[in-house]
Amino acid sequence: MCEIYNSLCTCSFDVAKEFAEYHKLTGRGEIYQTSLMSALIAGVYDGSTTVEELLEHGDFGLGTFDHLDGELIAFDNKVFQLKQDGSAHKAQMTQKTPFAVMTHFKPNIELPITESLTREQLHKLIDQMVPSDNLFCAVRVDGTFDYVRTRTVPRQEAPYRPMLEVVKEQPTFNFRKHKGVIAGFRSPQYTTGINVPGYHEHFITNDRKGGGHIQDYRITSGFLQIGVVSKLNIDIPTTEQFLDADLSYHDIRQAIEKTEK
Repeated sequence: MCEIYNSLCTCSFDVAKEFAEYHKLTGRGEIYQTSLMSALIAGVYDGSTTVEELLEHGDFGLGTFDHLDGELIAFDNKVFQLKQDGSAHKAQMTQKTPFAVMTHFKPNIELPITESLTREQLHKLIDQMVPSDNLFCAVRVDGTFDYVRTRTVPRQEAPYRPMLEVVKEQPTFNFRKHKGVIAGFRSPQYTTGINVPGYHEHFITNDRKGGGHIQDYRITSGFLQIGVVSKLNIDIPTTEQFLDADLSYHDIRQAIEKTEK
């Protein structure tokens, strides 16, 4: 690859760019989402959708679990729970989630990663290939990582505290020289409060023993896949907790930014 910030002269990038130009207004597939990010910010942690139900709507995605019990990552039609000790476990079909985003992953842009890139550089590369922020991108990265820094929210018990208080206690982990998978989404800025605007990514190691919500990483080599999506289907909970929640947080963007760090 050549200059990340200006132009990349590899044939693979040229092909990917052509695909992006063709698909940028014709994104395929659909994103299914259960609940709202603003509900998590407000402390709505009781799950209303099972893992089995999530898989009816997609084979790829992320989210959290009932009681905010760790992070959820899904790919290849498998769902894993990334717990507060940094470990990873296969999720049970009966487990529930208060917030998750799923899609049937259909990549229309693929690109090998042949040199070391920071998270910021990789995001800039994706932004070059899909320049419109008005569409969703499902992003999968399989690779070898110099390091991945993650965090995982600890399980909560009622009465629930707001998420801004919970994340102050979240443990962080550093995975060094690991191979693994990143599953994530780039969501439009206009989805603030509905979803997480910008990039939201989770990581799991290839041995499926560890992972979490990504804070930062550097990839040394790998393979990038992007699926451009133009449809969003939101399943609004009808639980008492959700219906009673105040979802009009006065500065929802700032609150989401703090919880996603």
